[in-house]
Amino acid sequence: MGTGKVIGGILGLIVGGFIGAIVGIFFGHIFDKAKIQLQQRETPEALQAIQTTFFRTTFTLIGYLAKADGRVSEEEIDSTQQLMEKMGLTADHKREAIRLFKTGAAPDFSPEETLHDFQQVCGHRAQLTQMLMVYLVNTALADGDFDPQEEIALRKVAEGLRFSHAAFDHLIRMIRGQGAFGGGHQQHSQANHKADLANAYDALGISEAASDAEAKKAYRKLMSEYHPDKLIGQGVPDDMVKVATERAQEVQAAYDLIKSSRKK
Repeated sequence: MGTGKVIGGILGLIVGGFIGAIVGIFFGHIFDKAKIQLQQRETPEALQAIQTTFFRTTFTLIGYLAKADGRVSEEEIDSTQQLMEKMGLTADHKREAIRLFKTGAAPDFSPEETLHDFQQVCGHRAQLTQMLMVYLVNTALADGDFDPQEEIALRKVAEGLRFSHAAFDHLIRMIRGQGAFGGGHQQHSQANHKADLANAYDALGISEAASDAEAKKAYRKLMSEYHPDKLIGQGVPDDMVKVATERAQEVQAAYDLIKSSRKK
């Protein structure tokens, strides 16, 4: 299994709501074509460096976030190991991922060097930075909300990736809103309609006062950011792109709800 597939698959399980088969069939040709185009612009060595750095950064920072509240629980370690099993990682990949997790979870670990290395190799590709934050935030929100110390750690990572406070807060609101439309499934009761609609606006990063044109512009911008061609053009590995399409489904569901609510 290639490093890119390892990264994307594990992140997909972390984020949840796998849509692999359906999305894979639909986007398979696009993935292959875009990957060839990217390889024509990057040397094999450069591509390997990007994927390896992303893998290393992701697992190290997952460990860092896991110990943010002072300790890494046995449950968190078991959960990480189960992810390795579900992904069918080779023994070498498992050992490396667990080693990186433990490195990030060490009491004396500080993320500055890891973030610096990521910036050196991947920082010129804005979409990689954005997607790294998306997956880390999703991981932190997996149990429903941030632990206060976890949020502090995330903000430290965001600063290291040159996110402003406003950009970080905006990303949090959008991911929480998009998460309410998990996998793009839209099952909204009348009683929860108001909350669902508020989440839909958050998912697009706009207010309820936004015009139809502004809502459409925000929707198109997000769909463009999650588009396979654009992501692969930035160096995002194949299976990670498949995971990103789940976020696109959530954006689509949110936009559909906004449109339908405005027709009433």
